[in-house]
Amino acid sequence: MNELLVFMCDGAPVRGEIVSIGTAWQAILERRNDPPAVRKVLGDFVAAATLLSASLKFDGTLIIQAQSLGPISLLVVECKSDLSMRATVKLSVDPTEIPTDATLAQMLDASNSGRLVITLDPADRQAGNPPYQGIVALQDHQGAVIRPVESVAQAISLYMQNSEQLETRIWLASNETQVGGLLLQRLPNSGGHTHLDPQTADEGWMRIQTLGETITDEELLTLPPQTILRRLFLEESSHYGVRSFPSRPIHFACRCSRSKVADILRMLGEQEVESILSERGKVETACDFCGKEYQFDPVDCRQVFSTDLLSDATRPPSSGH
Repeated sequence: MNELLVFMCDGAPVRGEIVSIGTAWQAILERRNDPPAVRKVLGDFVAAATLLSASLKFDGTLIIQAQSLGPISLLVVECKSDLSMRATVKLSVDPTEIPTDATLAQMLDASNSGRLVITLDPADRQAGNPPYQGIVALQDHQGAVIRPVESVAQAISLYMQNSEQLETRIWLASNETQVGGLLLQRLPNSGGHTHLDPQTADEGWMRIQTLGETITDEELLTLPPQTILRRLFLEESSHYGVRSFPSRPIHFACRCSRSKVADILRMLGEQEVESILSERGKVETACDFCGKEYQFDPVDCRQVFSTDLLSDATRPPSSGH
């Protein structure tokens, strides 16, 4: 199962999404051996990125990036509008040191160094215009009480409420073969639900939330989205007018390329690259997302810094690539 299902409730101010990701998630994990707690956080972010990408309705790439001085030093999940995605995570400690029940707050050092950012990079963004970035709170401020955010679902719900001004509930689940998620959003009266009086709207939102709270991890990880939708809202489908749209496929896709690695070498500078060549004889690197290896020998590196650099399409393969 690799699909996203969007549904609406005509009799309640609610829009929802259900996501189930199998082979695309397995492709992300194929070259990884993360401890269970890290794998869960990464899986939850993969499901969340898919749900957010569909709910924000823009043409481009959504990027979730976390950095910290905690056990997870870097985590990146990218999801494009066509629901192609990739993800990676880097650790600053030995994987065996991370407890199996470690929380998001513990792994991202939420009280001090943790930083979580969601970037929206439009496909038609003009050069020189920065993409939109939103900071995701890793601390939940409730009056004078400040508590660390303990889960990905809580962090994303707070982000949607603060940035989009939409009440949002999210449930996420993941294991070594599957990730799943359910998103419920309360739509504003200006969103086509002006026919609902405030009391009816409030009651509908509360009822749909209550039904959403009955979802289990097992259901999210084993059932197709259409089956989940029927199970959750079978008794209410006629009353609230629950209807779904055609499901959309999700797939793993990495956008690494030789030309992008060449760009990185240019950023390093010719002097630094020459230093690497003198020490190792060639420059070797691997994509953090898919593991594809790239090699640049001295001839390749001279081409990188020349004005007549050959493109990926026209460059003949050299020995060792």
